[in-house]
Amino acid sequence: MSKYFFTSESVTEGHPDKICDQIADAVLDAVLTDDPDSACCCEVFTTTGLIVVGGEITTKTYVDIQKIARDTLKKIGYDNADYGIDYKSCAVLNAIHEQSADIAQGEDAEKGTHKAQGAGDQGMMVGFACTETPELMPLPIMLAHGLTRRLAEVRKNGTIPYLRPDGKSQVTVEYEEDPSDHGMVGKPVSVETVVIAAQHHDDISHEQIRADIIEHVIKPVCGKWLRKDTHFLINETGKFVIGGPQGDTGVTGRKIIVDTYGSMGRHGGGAFSGKVPNKQDRSGAYMARYIAKNVVAAGLAGQFEVQLAYAIGYPEPVSVHVNPFGTGKVSNEVIEKAIRRVFDMTPAGIIKTLDLKRPIYSATAAYGHFGRSEFPWEKLDKVEALKQAVQ
Repeated sequence: MSKYFFTSESVTEGHPDKICDQIADAVLDAVLTDDPDSACCCEVFTTTGLIVVGGEITTKTYVDIQKIARDTLKKIGYDNADYGIDYKSCAVLNAIHEQSADIAQGEDAEKGTHKAQGAGDQGMMVGFACTETPELMPLPIMLAHGLTRRLAEVRKNGTIPYLRPDGKSQVTVEYEEDPSDHGMVGKPVSVETVVIAAQHHDDISHEQIRADIIEHVIKPVCGKWLRKDTHFLINETGKFVIGGPQGDTGVTGRKIIVDTYGSMGRHGGGAFSGKVPNKQDRSGAYMARYIAKNVVAAGLAGQFEVQLAYAIGYPEPVSVHVNPFGTGKVSNEVIEKAIRRVFDMTPAGIIKTLDLKRPIYSATAAYGHFGRSEFPWEKLDKVEALKQAVQ
């Protein structure tokens, strides 16, 4: 048996970049609530005491940008200027304009060259799934998200009342790989290292923070994966009082690896938050995950990655690439043909299949877009169709 280590990270909802993602998706949800056919590509920037909301929106409804930004900060817990920003007193600047008519034409089935809804942009979208967890996600990213979600939980319920909203986690998992087992990739066996950075009040000792986080955050989340010599690296600078937008600026779309597979699956490059599902960066990545998860659930591979590529204004994917990492039960060609037969990968087909023109996106903007059963791209309703298609 040989071994290797793999690491993934997550950030809390109070991380500056995630503040921006959550505001952008809250704006998107507000737009879609009253006008599902809106065009929206919203970007957000934050620094000390300031939120800037920009991008392109074309809609028939009214969106209160000020209120959305402040409500999002309040929900996260930024209610004190000492935390880096305060929802009551921060400045909110609105720099939104309408979508380009040229881009809109390519997305409109009545106006585009191909008389069908075209992709909102060119690009590559990647979906990934594996058998490491019940969610068919890699273990490192699931544990990392569990830790940051738990940091927010113990802060809000008073278990660790001195925590502030900003924070990060990182988890290193040890894998074992049996060279004689050609049908499997490495298997996770334990957690080697847990890294936590948690913003806190000024009058708390490092020793107390370390003890509380191990007991109330790490053990409940990592539990059975911990071993006697697991390394805990907690606030290793010794102090993390200055955080949020005061400690670091935030920008929409800077945590794309956190949002997806923790770098175990590749990323096409495009960010998600603030983008209406006409944009393939978002909906294409959701469809790719939907495909990959159903392929693994159907038993066609133990680990699977699919890449979809699109051209702006063109309705069909220009390529579909599959990679089962040596775990495929049938050939790659057979899997690819089955995918093309079972899934409608056109922009209109993706939106219809996953019912994406709904205000469901605020929840995606923290703790990952994948591995969460509440989202439609996580459903396993194509398993039997895939099994039939490969016979």
